[in-house]
Amino acid sequence: MRVPSKWFWFFAAFVLLGQPFVSAEESYNRRTPLVRAVEKVSPAVVNIYTTEISRPARNPFRSFGNNLFDQFFKDFIPPTANQRRSLGSGVLINDEGFILTNEHVIAKASKIHVILSDKQEFDASVIGADIKSDLAIIKINSDKPLPYVEMGRSDDLMIGEQVLTIGNPFGLQHTVTTGIISALNRNIRAGKNMVYSDFIQVDASINPGNSGGPLLNINGSLIGINTAIYQKAEGIGFAIPIDHARRIVDELIRYGKVRRGWLGVSVQELDAQLSRHFKLDRQKGVLVVGVADNSPAGKAGLKRGDIIIAIDDHDVKNKSDFRGRMASYTVSSSIRFSIQRDGRVMERRVRVTAIPKSYVKEFTRNWLGLLVQENSERFARSNRLGTSKGMVITEVVPNSAAGRIGIKPGDVIRQMNQKPVNNEEDYNKAVAEINNPDRILLLVQRGRQGYYVTLEP
Repeated sequence: MRVPSKWFWFFAAFVLLGQPFVSAEESYNRRTPLVRAVEKVSPAVVNIYTTEISRPARNPFRSFGNNLFDQFFKDFIPPTANQRRSLGSGVLINDEGFILTNEHVIAKASKIHVILSDKQEFDASVIGADIKSDLAIIKINSDKPLPYVEMGRSDDLMIGEQVLTIGNPFGLQHTVTTGIISALNRNIRAGKNMVYSDFIQVDASINPGNSGGPLLNINGSLIGINTAIYQKAEGIGFAIPIDHARRIVDELIRYGKVRRGWLGVSVQELDAQLSRHFKLDRQKGVLVVGVADNSPAGKAGLKRGDIIIAIDDHDVKNKSDFRGRMASYTVSSSIRFSIQRDGRVMERRVRVTAIPKSYVKEFTRNWLGLLVQENSERFARSNRLGTSKGMVITEVVPNSAAGRIGIKPGDVIRQMNQKPVNNEEDYNKAVAEINNPDRILLLVQRGRQGYYVTLEP
């Protein structure tokens, strides 16, 4: 038998010693906090697929500014068989199958399908959805407890700290991206009358596929919900802070909707002239121009002429910022206002309530400048309205919010803040759901024409 030469042994030793050897210590070092956060949270992140039945039929009266016949076309023009699938993401927030996602992810869906990281598939039902906050809760049913992520906090976030997202971009399931927090308290305008406030800005693109998924800190805590409502964003993304979302989530799970409260305060912008008059060092805040009697704001001591400069330690930049911030507060929320009065800064705490039914008539007259009564068949026939639905305006207070924009007696309120008003019960309910009456959208019918007006008391 031939003995291998010394060169053979030298070559064999070189091959063996040259093989990479991964020690336990090196493997541990590679499992960075980022890796551990992904391992912790991934099982609770879901992919959401929705099916929507499209309706190509269009109301021909819409081009003439009349939307009163929309329901007719919905009832008599059947949907087509064409179905469109869309996708998004969500995160399980308890072991019972409740999933937090964006409202726009599941809006108009006829079916919602959920896939977990382990490929389990479920049909989901909608528990509640809120377009103002762009948040929704859906639920899946499982025989076993499901993995979930507890909500963290977003009031201590730092610009520059590392964050990560897990979602379903472009249908690529459970994709992890990382970046940093670029800015806080961003206000984003989405459409003419919709402003979203307090967004977390990150340096990662968020598209409809990973919209609704979690934004996490390096410890794997849920600090926000990614959203893709800002279509012009390129290379940046926005997330709803979890502290903002928590109030909305509680309402959706308990009531299926958000019971937005009422402050009873009306505000206006501060221009440069007003800022100089009130001796402000910079143009910020909103001026209180009205406080309703027996309202939460009135009981807390807010007065006409006060300047609201901050809400729960967040600076108020302008009227849109004020409305956007107030949109997340619900009935029973306690809000701390920082106000300036007579050159001094003070705080007032206001507990949000619903508008009591006993106050609806007084609110309608004092705040809107209207007297109303329920429509009737007799009034509808004599005025050729074509419908007996709605609330008829019987009187307009001179120089009131309604009077200034041309509303007249005989006009009929058909919607309030896009809520149908068919009778007095609907009207009372719509008034009770007004959270900030400084801007109210009405659909008013005059004759057989309908038009939208905005009241700003």
